[in-house]
Amino acid sequence: MKKLINSVEDVVKQQMEGLALSRAELKVNYEPRYMWHEESKGQVALVSGGGCGHEPLHAGFIGKGMLTGACPGEVFTSPTPDQMYECGNKVNSGEGVLFFIKNYTGDVLNFETAVELLHADGVKVGSVLIDDDVAVKDSLYTAGRRGVAGTVLVEKIVGAAADKGYSLEQCEELARRVNNNCRSFGVALNACVVPAAGKPSFVLADDEVEFGVGIHGEPGIERIKYTTADELVDKMFLEVKENIAYSRTLRIWNREDSDWDEVETAIEAFEANQDYIAIVNGLGATPESELYGVYRRLAQNCQQAGFRLVRNMVGNYCTSLNMEGVSITLLKADQEMIDLFDAPVDTAAIKW
Repeated sequence: MKKLINSVEDVVKQQMEGLALSRAELKVNYEPRYMWHEESKGQVALVSGGGCGHEPLHAGFIGKGMLTGACPGEVFTSPTPDQMYECGNKVNSGEGVLFFIKNYTGDVLNFETAVELLHADGVKVGSVLIDDDVAVKDSLYTAGRRGVAGTVLVEKIVGAAADKGYSLEQCEELARRVNNNCRSFGVALNACVVPAAGKPSFVLADDEVEFGVGIHGEPGIERIKYTTADELVDKMFLEVKENIAYSRTLRIWNREDSDWDEVETAIEAFEANQDYIAIVNGLGATPESELYGVYRRLAQNCQQAGFRLVRNMVGNYCTSLNMEGVSITLLKADQEMIDLFDAPVDTAAIKW
């Protein structure tokens, strides 16, 4: 398997060097590894990170209107607490540091350690767990839903909020609200190749897809027969739609004054006549033309269900090396989220 790398040991370091050389405002520390930019003094600093292989997540989203810093681990491997601790200290300007943590066991443990260390140093620090993936089965990486492409929306929306002067507490509350209203689902047509392994991480038959795949190649719900793109997107949309409705049901049903009629009415109201931001996200090796074909069918499904798609992103944002596949993300967005999504952003991966 040919890869555009020099050696497995130098993959992460050399890719960090290249990214920094392409963006003059980016700064790099190599021991421990983290990247940051210094154009956000006087506001809440936002830091995320995780194993490499998901680019442009996270370092590609460092810049004005998104992240302040990011900590890259080895490929598909969590960064270490010292990376997060040192990065947090570097970007802290006195207004506090907020960590975005994708729900993977290593990430959670290591980020929480860094939070405790910074807190002990007297730094104002908070954290938000991101768990938007609705397809989890026997995951070796998580307890509960995984954090996937919804992370991009958390980073974009809260990044704009920090840019506007939101406090640490306001940014933390907003990030949780975005995460709680965001759901994602992914499928793989073919597996990725981890550089150290040199071969696909799993094998699918020519007529199979992994339905509900994770961004490290974790199993989803099942392997299903592939028929057409439209039928596959229909099934993905149904998984997201049903999870949205189920979550809404639980929130209402857990209230002491709720009744079943109210639950049914609320589900119908929640599903229809709401504003949504959508991401159709490539997993690394899917042609952009095919991603637009997926968006076409997603938009048709949303229209039929009464979901108003008010904004969208189509492209590669949260990948899995060279995995051939796609994920869809839907965020039920209020006006504050939409306005912050529209706010200016200038990073290596997105700019408007």
